[in-house]
Amino acid sequence: MFSMLNGPSSLCDGYSRREAMRIGGLSALGLSLPQLWQRPVVASNPDEESPGFGKAKSVILLWLLGGPPQHETWDPKPNAPKEIRGEFGSIESVVPGMRIGELMPKSAMHTDKLAVLRAVVTKDQAHSSSGYQMLTGVPHAPLSQENVVSKAPNLSPSHGAIMRALQPDCDGMPSSIALPNHIANDGEILWPGQTAGVLGRKYDPWRIYCDPSSPDFSIPDLALPDDLSSQRFANRRSLLMNLDTIRTSLERAGAAGRFDQQTQQAFGLLTGKSARRAFEIAEESDATRDRYGRNRFGQSVLLARRMVEAGVSLVQVNWTRIEDAANNGSWDTHAKHFPSLKNHLMPRMDQAYSALLGDLEERGLLNNTLVVWLGEFGHTPKINGNGGRDHWGNCFSIAMGGAGIRAGVVHGESDAHAAFPVSGIVSPADITATIFHCLGYSPDTLLYDQTGRPFPLSRGQVIREIVG
Repeated sequence: MFSMLNGPSSLCDGYSRREAMRIGGLSALGLSLPQLWQRPVVASNPDEESPGFGKAKSVILLWLLGGPPQHETWDPKPNAPKEIRGEFGSIESVVPGMRIGELMPKSAMHTDKLAVLRAVVTKDQAHSSSGYQMLTGVPHAPLSQENVVSKAPNLSPSHGAIMRALQPDCDGMPSSIALPNHIANDGEILWPGQTAGVLGRKYDPWRIYCDPSSPDFSIPDLALPDDLSSQRFANRRSLLMNLDTIRTSLERAGAAGRFDQQTQQAFGLLTGKSARRAFEIAEESDATRDRYGRNRFGQSVLLARRMVEAGVSLVQVNWTRIEDAANNGSWDTHAKHFPSLKNHLMPRMDQAYSALLGDLEERGLLNNTLVVWLGEFGHTPKINGNGGRDHWGNCFSIAMGGAGIRAGVVHGESDAHAAFPVSGIVSPADITATIFHCLGYSPDTLLYDQTGRPFPLSRGQVIREIVG
């Protein structure tokens, strides 16, 4: 089933979805497949009347590098033996009967906005390959491979890249941004699943390297150099535009196409008022900034809220390592698991996550913003000899809330040790399908690789139990 590759509401050029489908349908007559590839793909959408479909205008993905442990977050097991349940207990949340880890007191006040999924499965025990699966909705081939990089056959596009292919950039802002850093293993080995892959580099999510918690925070690309006046800048841009005819023959080459896209994006960010203002985090009150936490993750989450207000369709906030902290400050807690959670991981996450949910609701944005809390996998039920938990992709938890998601529900159940699923198994492909369902795209929406071959947005199923 074909679906139209446009947003759930209006297009950047002002045409409505209905108008674009009508125009696209008339234009499609008599065109070959290569010609169609340059235009929207048109057909009726079977999901348009289904619960949750198209309710989200934007999505914020909170990516917790290293894998947040299910036992201390969304799936505590207070009745399990101590070597399983660990040092921390559970607390009641605002949803009767939904208990979560005791280190999430602020998040506990917002579970009435969330659907908690307790039986997510990748069957993959490596950061890189399980991360690839969670970032793209496609299993890595083979599973459980560490320190892998982007190369065939594992070139499925990330959620952000899919968003850029579906939704045009608008008003100087890309439709998808990742910040404040990339995701990598030790040694800066970048995980696969963070690029556009087979879609082509022009659809790579726009990656912003930054630290919004820094007192002198700025985005260098958003300010003109001190020695470059506005007139000189305009002259340089005019000269560059005149080179387009020379560069046209090179645009089919991947590197040239990517350069052109990034150049246009840089100009958009430099000249677009809404784009520039989105990064002016100093406009926020001290109380708001304190609410999110004066650290890199907290301020990045606040920046993500500003991004969606500016019209960015998908923002991914990646947890960054904390200097001088155990386990490099990530959620990969093979040792010192409990002090790491108590001293820095859980407090920062709990503060920023709860602030985001509350702030979005107060601003009237939660009804059209989907918030997804996730990582590459969970952690082992058994505590190892170093006082840590190890990799575990056999059963773990995530949370989804906001636009298109039923509030205050738990889907899926794990066994008594949070080791294996008992019911309600969810795959990364299902998560991908559900995210884009909320954004107004059915799983069978067709995308095209660089050779023109079609493939579905997701081979998963929408998690019907949590959409509404």
